[in-house]
Amino acid sequence: MNHFHFVCHILFLFISVQAVAQLEPQARAKMEELNTLIEAAEQRGIDTRKERMSVRVAEVFLDYANWDEAHVDENTAYFDLVPIYRDSAELMAAMLPDFERQEVILLLEESIDFLQKLMDGEYCRDPVPVINWSLVKHEGDQLTYDDRPVFLEDYTWKPFVPKLTQYCGQLGDFFITPGYVIDGNGTINPNILNELDTKPSGTIGFIFINNQNVPDWALTKYGDEFVFRPDNNFTDYDIDHPGAKEMMGFLIDGTVGKMAGKQYTKLGYMLCNEPHWFTKQGVWATGGVSDYTIEKFRVWLKEKHQTIETLNALWQTDFNDFSEVTIDIPISGSLQGTPKWYDWCFFNMVRVTDWYTWMKSKIQENDPDAKTMLKIMPRLWEENLRDHGIDLEALTEMSEIIGQDGLARTNNMWGPVRWWEAEYAFDWREVTMANDFMKSVSPEKIMFNSEAHYLSSSRSRNLYEKPAYARAVYWLAHTFGVNATQTWFWPRLEDGSIRNHSGNGYAGSNCQQPRIVNELHSTIMDLNAHSEVITAMQRQRKPLRIFYSKTSAINKPQHMEEDVFDIYKEMIFEGVPLGFVTKNIIEKQDNETWDAILIYKTQYVRLDELNALQTYLDHGGTVIMDNVSLAMNEYGQAHTSVLTQSNGTLIVANTPAEIKEEAFNIVESKGLLPEFIIEETNGHGTKACQWKSVLNDENKAFLSIINFGNTNASLDIQYKKDRDGLIYRNLLNGTVIPKDKPIVLAPFELLFMEVTDSSALVKNTAVANVLYPNPTSDIFQIRFEQEQAKVEMQVFDMAGRLIFKNTYHEVSEISESLKGQPSGNYIIHLKMGEKSGSFMLMKSSG
Repeated sequence: MNHFHFVCHILFLFISVQAVAQLEPQARAKMEELNTLIEAAEQRGIDTRKERMSVRVAEVFLDYANWDEAHVDENTAYFDLVPIYRDSAELMAAMLPDFERQEVILLLEESIDFLQKLMDGEYCRDPVPVINWSLVKHEGDQLTYDDRPVFLEDYTWKPFVPKLTQYCGQLGDFFITPGYVIDGNGTINPNILNELDTKPSGTIGFIFINNQNVPDWALTKYGDEFVFRPDNNFTDYDIDHPGAKEMMGFLIDGTVGKMAGKQYTKLGYMLCNEPHWFTKQGVWATGGVSDYTIEKFRVWLKEKHQTIETLNALWQTDFNDFSEVTIDIPISGSLQGTPKWYDWCFFNMVRVTDWYTWMKSKIQENDPDAKTMLKIMPRLWEENLRDHGIDLEALTEMSEIIGQDGLARTNNMWGPVRWWEAEYAFDWREVTMANDFMKSVSPEKIMFNSEAHYLSSSRSRNLYEKPAYARAVYWLAHTFGVNATQTWFWPRLEDGSIRNHSGNGYAGSNCQQPRIVNELHSTIMDLNAHSEVITAMQRQRKPLRIFYSKTSAINKPQHMEEDVFDIYKEMIFEGVPLGFVTKNIIEKQDNETWDAILIYKTQYVRLDELNALQTYLDHGGTVIMDNVSLAMNEYGQAHTSVLTQSNGTLIVANTPAEIKEEAFNIVESKGLLPEFIIEETNGHGTKACQWKSVLNDENKAFLSIINFGNTNASLDIQYKKDRDGLIYRNLLNGTVIPKDKPIVLAPFELLFMEVTDSSALVKNTAVANVLYPNPTSDIFQIRFEQEQAKVEMQVFDMAGRLIFKNTYHEVSEISESLKGQPSGNYIIHLKMGEKSGSFMLMKSSG
């Protein structure tokens, strides 16, 4: 949206809200209406946790709106910090209070409508479990409460007060920082020790280890050079300086033992916030390195190359000894693809991994049962960058919890047009491809996004975001492996005022979006109501594995965003789970957990990577690859050996489409294709609906579909084992989905359904005494115990089509006909006042 259209949009909204008188009284009246409906529903045994959450969200945001109305100047200053709002900041701040009130009214109306349909019997849904966060356990790859998997959601910075924690998360935490060490002897601030001694075990949470705030004593003891690149990353000190281990060792030794076993540590010790050590010229957060780092690099080079002659031949240098080796850091991007570039980028990852491995071991010296994780930005793997020091595979392997700082985007506030904007409604690559990689590396671990930028980020923000997006992206993240999220962010204090240092992240974000917050927590409730199915989707076997080589990723400028993503995008919309393999995965995991390895445009591989692939083939594996991959080693030298079929199967296919065809032939031959066939038509001609299907222990099929595209998608869904008496049922509202016509999904829209026997629709709540004859060839009667003032009847076939409906007054018996309808099963739905029920009626051919 250009600036002119944007200003017109907000002017229209502003004028509209001014035309609506007394918005707060309207909202309060809607709240009272919903509360009255909640009480009536609960008397009938209907679970209303969702609606009570909506009332709470409404209460909170009406208070926020009043604060915003009294602080327009302060909000103007915050809107001025955001590029897309800067030119209209004052107007945005002025219209914000009534925008929030209007959104509250809308969410209350939506809640009233849904609950009324529940009471009328038009809708049904599974109850929402109430989770006691103090009793949640971390068990393998899931969080567990009351013997069921659960999914947890909270916000960064949210006040821990009852009006917010009851429905919007109760994540426990504790913050430790080097500044807590007050002298060179390792003394911990007594106030912190007292806080730790008195802090209750609390609710499940994590420990935020801050790597900033280097104390003055450390500068005196280690020298000014100890503080290194403090403005470029979230680690203020030089990790290669000898003082780093002493200072952080003091902090860990002095605090971790006091937290051992506490519930608020069970989501792990977060070793660092968004670690990154960019070292390429001209990129974000880049910088140099210390002499300590260069000395470590020299040692690594000697171990790697053995002789200085070997190094000189590769680097085209003339050093006399490894002690003389020098390198300009930041390094020039023009060197990418050269041995010098490769050696530096690889070493940068090694040194960072070594540092966090030490931190983990130090923590576990003090608490052997402690779990660790890192808040890694997955884009450092999913995008082309490789000069940042983060080896996602090694750090994911090292940690007991898969930590991340994942994001998605629905707009692009600045910078060039992004890859997704032409065909898709949002940037989904990180949530899917990076999550698939991390779960391939460590399938046995939970995944915790401790700073989820799904709703907003520095580049993406939209005050008028559709609630359907919040549902789509959180549902997607969880079906792709996420178990817990801490959403960025909740910058308001309890009274609605804005927390200091909220910066350019506040204006236009979720703390001004009541319907977004409501939809997010409604989605988490739905995920928990169906947690066994969602967990089954997370655990799906991944029969097709894309080969990922760190070697090619380092050497090639477009390897990830073009080559790897091209093959991934070709197959993600087909309902077959995808994964990745690496040398380590091949060597450490059971190779029977996949059926084929796919290799595309991966020209550079180390000899040990090539050998791992050959061993896989020797043991009977299947590889599908193009004719350019695996040609060179890490230094661009041609390999002297090539893959041979050996005891396995080696198939050559050169385009993503050809590779997909060969791969799917293998999956089909093993009987592993999904239970559904889905044909998609949309405005672009390329598929955009991502779907997953699973069978539960009773062999019932479940299907989840999300439309990633920016146009409507028409879907023809066929269950391969369909038969008479089976229906498609929407699990979020209980309605029957017609089988005989396409389903249309709007952008962001989610469909979550099961295939079930039609008897699942029968909910006889004693509304009628007798339905006869059953079966019938034509006429049927319904007899009631006593005369009914009003009866509403609907008759559906098993495809969910309404055959006919009628309303009757002052009746004790109803007689109707199925004349002209084919033989088969029909659902008779009755509503009488507050009572409703459904019956199955069979029509015979006689």
